Amino acid sequence: MTSVKIQIGNKICTAQFLDNASSQALLALLPMTITMSDLNENEKFYNMPNELPTHSQRVRNINCGDLMLYGSDCLVIFYKSFNTPYSYTRLGYIDDTSELANALGNGSVEATFSLAG
Repeated sequence: MTSVKIQIGNKICTAQFLDNASSQALLALLPMTITMSDLNENEKFYNMPNELPTHSQRVRNINCGDLMLYGSDCLVIFYKSFNTPYSYTRLGYIDDTSELANALGNGSVEATFSLAG
C-alpha cells in the first residue's frame, strides 16, 4: 500500500493505494490537481487524458471512500455506499470518510493528489 494525500478545499484526506498496475500508473502521475465532476450525488469523477491499465471486476458493493477506475480512463471517488451492477478497477480507499461527503459537496471540486509523507 502507498499513502496518498488528497486535498479538497481545506480538507485533507489520506488514501491507501493498492499495489496493482492501475494504481502504480496513477501514482506515477502525482502530484496532480484535477477538477472532478459530480455524478448521481454519490461520486466525483475525472476523465484522465490517457488510459491506465485495468483489471476491471464487477464489485457489487461500493463503499464510501472507495477510489476506483471506471473503464480505462475515469478516476472515481465515491462518497456514499451503495450496490452497483457496474465493473471497476480498484485503486484504493480513503482512510477516514467521516467528513468526505461534506468536503466534496455539490457540483465540481478541485482535488490535489500527492504522495503522503
